[in-house]
Amino acid sequence: MSGPLRIGNASGFYGDRFAAWREMLDGGDLDVLTGDYLAELTMVILARDRLGDPALGYARTFLRQLEGCLGTAAERGVRIVTNAGGLNPAGLADALRALVDRLGLPLRVGYVTGDAVERPEALAANAYLGAFGIAACLRAGADIVVTGRVTDASLLVGPAAAHFGWRDSDLDALAGATVAGHLIECGAQVTGGNFSFFTELPDRGRRPGFPIAEVHADGSSVITKHAGTGGAVTVETVTAQLLYEIDGPGYLGPDVTARLDTVRLAPAGPDRVRVSGVRGTPPPETLKVGVASLGGYRNGMTFVLCGLDIEAKAELVRAQLTDAVGAPGLEFTLARTDHPDAAETEVASALLHVNLRSAEPKRAGRAFSAAAVELALASYPGCTLTTPPGDARPYGVFTAEHVPQESVRHVAVLPDGDRRHIPPPAGTTPAGTTPPATALPAGTTPAGTAPAATGPAGPAPVGGPPGGPPAATDPSRSRARRGPLGELVGARSGDKGGDANLGVWARSDPAYAWLRGWLTTDRLRELLPETAELAIDRHELPNLRAVNFVLRGLLGAGVSASTRFDPQAKALGELLRSRVVDLPEVPG
Repeated sequence: MSGPLRIGNASGFYGDRFAAWREMLDGGDLDVLTGDYLAELTMVILARDRLGDPALGYARTFLRQLEGCLGTAAERGVRIVTNAGGLNPAGLADALRALVDRLGLPLRVGYVTGDAVERPEALAANAYLGAFGIAACLRAGADIVVTGRVTDASLLVGPAAAHFGWRDSDLDALAGATVAGHLIECGAQVTGGNFSFFTELPDRGRRPGFPIAEVHADGSSVITKHAGTGGAVTVETVTAQLLYEIDGPGYLGPDVTARLDTVRLAPAGPDRVRVSGVRGTPPPETLKVGVASLGGYRNGMTFVLCGLDIEAKAELVRAQLTDAVGAPGLEFTLARTDHPDAAETEVASALLHVNLRSAEPKRAGRAFSAAAVELALASYPGCTLTTPPGDARPYGVFTAEHVPQESVRHVAVLPDGDRRHIPPPAGTTPAGTTPPATALPAGTTPAGTAPAATGPAGPAPVGGPPGGPPAATDPSRSRARRGPLGELVGARSGDKGGDANLGVWARSDPAYAWLRGWLTTDRLRELLPETAELAIDRHELPNLRAVNFVLRGLLGAGVSASTRFDPQAKALGELLRSRVVDLPEVPG
């Protein structure tokens, strides 16, 4: 127990690299291998599966992935923990027992349940459970643990708590493990996947390996990957993932609130980054509940507008389709992808995306798509569409609620069938409150509370290498030049229900000193006009040289209901980096 616990991850979402389980088990030593399958959209998909067959509701791909390598896991003593149970962890546990029996392996299966919350009008409603149900199954001898909805980080925190004997009062250890779990939960995103500076990676991120966290008894960890795999693990790839889908400096979980403004990152060798210093404060007294409901039906068609009079052509289609099907639920988005004086049709064309959402499947179905096709000979010159007419598809709406922790019955079903109730944490923080600064280490300034500026650059510039102390400078004295913002900063963005998260980090101390004063919420609205009317939360994380924004309502009713070109806001960070601005002459 004196050494670290090596926990790998082989899945970041339902549909991730099929061969990753085999690659991770064959690639080197592991103690535990986890797989994350659940996202907002996945819960809607699984709910539809369950409507068709009550025995379903779990990620069936997981069974196929495991079938070819479960023997290797058994031979090497690697325990497996996954949330692939989705809406039916008991069903997946039964299927796994059948697979284990068929393969003749001496493996024991446990599962965690109790996350379902009664909402008769919803497709599914599930509370985000914590790590101690997983820990209970492992302590009882489970070789495989299946869960429903738990926090993504719990897949790592549970094995670490079981191995090191942590209790719910070990807040700093739990917080450190929560950060490690957050870092590896999205698979290759921490090893060079979706990385702003992918062209600098040894193989340009061609096939990044999946991550490993070496977790220590105090909750600190080293993030790494198997030797010989692609991608890279650097302070920057870890920073990028740490900023993914977060809110403020207090990262809320059912077991602990991890203070992201205390995280220290430092290189620890080739493809090794040490994560330390994480402080934990009590978790909130409530659990988040993700509620997926049927929002209605939708359909979409795309018109190609070529050459001259693009705006007038789009307006004609708008008027014609509104006359044909009525205005309610119609959305028109004109993408000006056209270039003047182009020699090829595609280069000369813009795209008009038309979407219709309706409670009536017939109106959103062929009535809409056929009306679009009927314009082919009766609309603008050169009228053409990218697809034939199709039927409407149901879509889900995701909302978040909160319920008291004690109202949810968190249950670990042990390998022998015994059902063990997991009590809520003994100490919690009232909802909506911020842990006091006295809970943080001496000398730490919670992000977003730095002193006001004295110069024209805005807030007092503070920088510093991740893992090191801040260093002051004066970016206002630097000369400016025009260039893409991405020359100085990286970014990572994603979805949080109907909100979007956008984390931006600088590559040097002087660049962060400039970024911190320059990238205000007002300037973000100028650079990303679609955010102009939104409420925006801004948080500073000096230890990471980063600023994080939460864009409230950008994604409407959530990913599954969104008709945005980029429905999960995955490209939002790269859009920001592409904007040409006045850059200071500072080291990148």
